[in-house]
Amino acid sequence: MAKKPATNGNGNGNGKVEVLAPEVSDQSIRELAQVFKLLSDETRLRILFYLALSEDGELHVTELCNRLGQSQPAVSHHLALLRVSSLIESRREGKHNFYSVRTEHFGDLLLSLFSAAGETPKNKKYRFHDFVLNYTGA
Repeated sequence: MAKKPATNGNGNGNGKVEVLAPEVSDQSIRELAQVFKLLSDETRLRILFYLALSEDGELHVTELCNRLGQSQPAVSHHLALLRVSSLIESRREGKHNFYSVRTEHFGDLLLSLFSAAGETPKNKKYRFHDFVLNYTGA
């Protein structure tokens, strides 16, 4: 991965230290910003957690409505945004739609994030309050 020099105010005689920072394409930054905007909504984040933690790995729209305390049109709107971004997928059974998290896409997303920051970490833990993200490498 190409790296470009970055400087900060610490260090050698001239007051600057050269640090190698990863070069990330503008397209990658735009795509990541879209994903983070999508995940910054509390309802969508709750939907992802409910889907990820469900016993069967999927939930019916009505179950999501009950858990979220929101109307079916509101929940369906959030589900559509998550589906278009490829974070979740749907399965139709008769008149009912079931949704599940596309875990392979999440793994790819996390790998892209970690790779863009430099070397891919092995067996690394990131803690956000009570939430821990484990990455064990591919």
